[in-house]
Amino acid sequence: MSSPTYVVRRAPADPELQGAWTGPAWHAAGTLSISSFHPRSSGHRPGAEAKLLHDGRHLYGLFRVRDRYVRSVHTAYDSDTYKDSCVELFVQPDSRAGYFALEINCGGAFSLRFIEDPTRTADRFAKWTRVDPALAATIRVAHSMPALVEPEVSEPVAWWVEFAWPVAAMERYCGTIGTLGGRRWRANAFKCGDETSHPHWASWAPIGEALNFHQPAYFGTFDFEGSATAAR
Repeated sequence: MSSPTYVVRRAPADPELQGAWTGPAWHAAGTLSISSFHPRSSGHRPGAEAKLLHDGRHLYGLFRVRDRYVRSVHTAYDSDTYKDSCVELFVQPDSRAGYFALEINCGGAFSLRFIEDPTRTADRFAKWTRVDPALAATIRVAHSMPALVEPEVSEPVAWWVEFAWPVAAMERYCGTIGTLGGRRWRANAFKCGDETSHPHWASWAPIGEALNFHQPAYFGTFDFEGSATAAR
């Protein structure tokens, strides 16, 4: 199966971080469907979509989810947000060895790691770095659910998370990127809920037989609209 491609368009306006899926910034962005469910998923198959934009020096993302069995108990930076009702974006700048793993739960808490060798070990991976909290704090995150959702919400609920991620928060780990226009990155997007009552694992680009999101060989492609010299 060939890997998918998504065009990250230039933002026509600064996203307002209000979940405005069809608002001034987001109305022209393409929709990325997170709908390839791993067979080990429960019967709960939430509808999850994302949109991405850039302005040359920021990567913007908006996820919306039509869900049930929603839970959020991890509220600190770099906690195990993937165990909650969670969306994730992995991006590999240009053709570099490492990739960033951004994992945001429905309550807006997130972890961010730069992973250079995703081979599983007792310390998570063979070679990885936790992004410094001061740099992670420059990523603006907005969300529709409360930070703490416990007990689990079993009835249908729609939720969203939105972020603005400065390129400057990446460059300490992967080297100078410059402006995003004209670049091609490898990437994947996910929806999961490992410790909800109905665990599930979905991806944009299919991940094969192994239940493992950390497989760069299965990433799709992000093409950033615009020239390499255009930024604002």
